Amino acid sequence: MDRVIGIDLGTSNTVAAVVDNGRARIIPNREGERLTPSVYAETEEGRGLVGSAARQRLAGGGGDAVSSVKRLMGSGRQVMVRGTPRSPKEISAAIMARVRADAEKALGGPVTQAVITVPAYFHHAAREETRQAGRDAGFEVLRIINEPTAAALAYGLHRQELSTVLVWDLGGGTFDVSVLELAEGFFEVRAVCGDNRLGGDDWDRRFADHVAARIKASCGVDIRGDSQVLARLGLVCEGVKKRLSDKPVARLSLQHLSGAPRGVAAFEEVMERSVFEAATEDLANRLLAPTERALSDAGLSADDIDRVLLVGGATRMPGIRALAESFFRQRPCLDVNPDEVVAIGAAVQAGIITGEIRDVVLVDVTPLSLGIESQGGLFARIIPRNTTIPTSAQELFTTARDGQETMDIHVLQGEREMASDNISLGAFQLSGIPPLPRGQAHVEVCFSIDADGIVTVSAENLQTESRETLSIDAMKEMKDEEVSRVLADAEACAQGDLEKREQIEAATRAETLMRSVEALLEDPSASMAEVLVQKIEAHVALCREALERGSALEIRSRCAALQSLVSTSDPHAKESGHETPIEHHAPFDQTRPAPEAP
Repeated sequence: MDRVIGIDLGTSNTVAAVVDNGRARIIPNREGERLTPSVYAETEEGRGLVGSAARQRLAGGGGDAVSSVKRLMGSGRQVMVRGTPRSPKEISAAIMARVRADAEKALGGPVTQAVITVPAYFHHAAREETRQAGRDAGFEVLRIINEPTAAALAYGLHRQELSTVLVWDLGGGTFDVSVLELAEGFFEVRAVCGDNRLGGDDWDRRFADHVAARIKASCGVDIRGDSQVLARLGLVCEGVKKRLSDKPVARLSLQHLSGAPRGVAAFEEVMERSVFEAATEDLANRLLAPTERALSDAGLSADDIDRVLLVGGATRMPGIRALAESFFRQRPCLDVNPDEVVAIGAAVQAGIITGEIRDVVLVDVTPLSLGIESQGGLFARIIPRNTTIPTSAQELFTTARDGQETMDIHVLQGEREMASDNISLGAFQLSGIPPLPRGQAHVEVCFSIDADGIVTVSAENLQTESRETLSIDAMKEMKDEEVSRVLADAEACAQGDLEKREQIEAATRAETLMRSVEALLEDPSASMAEVLVQKIEAHVALCREALERGSALEIRSRCAALQSLVSTSDPHAKESGHETPIEHHAPFDQTRPAPEAP
């Protein structure tokens, strides 16, 4: 049976969703991600790329990639890709064709129809180009609907006794305000306003400028003239911004500063959310003028709004949510992932058109993060809180010691950094792991949550394909007041938790690095001058001394110097241990599987 999907063709990302058994869910792409970057690139051979691969080329420059073409739909303008003019419609069609292919793979059958969303301010030409791009991608386009209407559908507001709904949509590159009026189950857009030069990317750039100034003040190095370092800083700042949306503090680490004074290998600083918000306060305030204009055009005041919906990934920032609550004097709706709410609504509209939805659609989310424990007693999230279900996610883990043949998987739910501070949901053991050196075994841990909230956790040894599973009814064990208490505890303990995590992660990475370096020194094929060997051994000793003192900052600094020395002497040497180790018979352990920030 051919399937119909909803597509949010966004400026920064494109998201697809489908309705199964009366429930809307996001369709993951071929990489397993829920968001596909709206980026198109071409290789030297002329092969088109879409998504993450294209985004990597965009970050490298060179004119072979393009993004944000949504802003140009219906304008008659073109963009250049490898010196060849391309229309925004052509690029959009390529993006949706990739989404269609990924959806067909995920759903196991043909996907021939779609409902596609557009901004409420799109004029006729822009809407027609979007429709044609969908057709060129192989879809029968059942309907083009406004993004704010889709958001309202996702929340089921068409079934409630409401009159007016206001949507704040702050994406990566644009800000849109829409005032909707509900009558007899239908939404009418009463007023639209916005700023097409204001989005989450502006917060990233402002934050990067702030950090660059801090680096110059503390390290005496001005990185603003180094495009490569600036590119790395931009990625780091984007990551820190996202972490500050969940925690009041986050560590920023920028390694390998070029031109820094002797002995200064990196810049590290704990960033507070309040500092980030102060540096970007004027950007947040720019949201208010378009909002006031939209209300005025609709002949309404803030007090006349029945519901406020936040849409777009940038509305995750606590400062934005606080601003909305203060301005409208009501708490905005936050139940659905702001990155996904428009696609969910498009799928709901598709289900209404096809008759799959007759009355009610339930959009459930995970109340708390889910993950496991690994080395050092840390908690690493595999499925973050507020993820729309059903969903699944997986990550690779490795052994924490030589010859480890079993792995204990301790499943947890919560928001604290230490495993012992979270809620234990169960545990099981994976055996039959080949007795390999530490870090060489590979175990994939997969979490899946079905539409009824049943959590299934599996661990598979990728070498032997042995597998163990555990099912937990986690979603029904938490009452609303318990969830609120867990979130309040996480907020109150954020600073102390961050310090503990950083110390443990720094020690873990230091031990891994020193083990790798010692193995390199013992390798007879790695011919090194005696002077160099002695210098490396001296750096290893300094790392051990830092470990004994326990300062995360000192450990990171010593390890960065050692890594730099080894990389200079052996270009093929690289730090190992990016997968999280889990050690059997230790207290169930955990550390985040991501490597150090660049």
